[in-house]
Amino acid sequence: MSTAEHTADLQADIAGDQKRAEQVAAARRRKAATQNLVIRLVSLAIFLTLWQIAAWNVDPVLFTSPWKVAVAAVDMLRTGELWASLWPSLLVLLMGLSLAIAFGTLLGLTLARFRIMDVGLTVYITFLYSIPSVALVPLIVLWAGYETTAKVIILFLFGFFPMVINTYQGVKAVDPKLLEVGRAFRCSERQLWANIVLPGALPFIVTGIRLAVGRGMIGMVLADLYTAISGIGYLIVRTASTFQVDRMFVPIVTLGLLGVTLTALLRLAEQYVAPWTKAGQED
Repeated sequence: MSTAEHTADLQADIAGDQKRAEQVAAARRRKAATQNLVIRLVSLAIFLTLWQIAAWNVDPVLFTSPWKVAVAAVDMLRTGELWASLWPSLLVLLMGLSLAIAFGTLLGLTLARFRIMDVGLTVYITFLYSIPSVALVPLIVLWAGYETTAKVIILFLFGFFPMVINTYQGVKAVDPKLLEVGRAFRCSERQLWANIVLPGALPFIVTGIRLAVGRGMIGMVLADLYTAISGIGYLIVRTASTFQVDRMFVPIVTLGLLGVTLTALLRLAEQYVAPWTKAGQED
């Protein structure tokens, strides 16, 4: 056998081994996904069963069953009541979180990059973050009124600080040795940030977005509760004040499903923009 033929055989064997490894890995992922789905479905069934049993032993004026909530949800969807209350809140959530993510990421990068800004502003960031955001809501409503502007400011306030802190920590967590290697290869500042700093900080930024979304949803409902004019929070207050417990649970469950959906979408986005984090999550 000639050297060329031997090399071709080796390459064919290597290619075959790689293909088999990919097939095994794909089968393992499918099996894990199936197991996860089964576990979630079983846990959901157990949760709904316990909820139904608990509803039998509690005054229906104070509590309700998942079946009644489902019936109320169908009715509220049919009449458009749920969507009419959810849409203004989603619009405020989108505006407030977009501003918080943009300005929070920018400020976090600035603080991590410029020492003067870090020393001069970090103490104020810590000071404001240490104040419970709920305590500032009445003041914001007093200044901005009861319209959309106040709600957007509240949403911005709730989502801004997680973005700043996580972005800052992400940049600071980049391995200094990588930066030294980049400088040794005469990378410019822009190249260092584009190829080393930002990719290294990206998982922290995505985590900050997750936290901002969770806190933003809290701020969304809180803003509706304080303004009490429109939105999903107003729907909760109105149905609770009239003792429509089954209809009150519909927006509450909707918020939970919205949070789960947004978190899942962010995980998919993280795997797309930062695929190197996926291996660590699977281990």
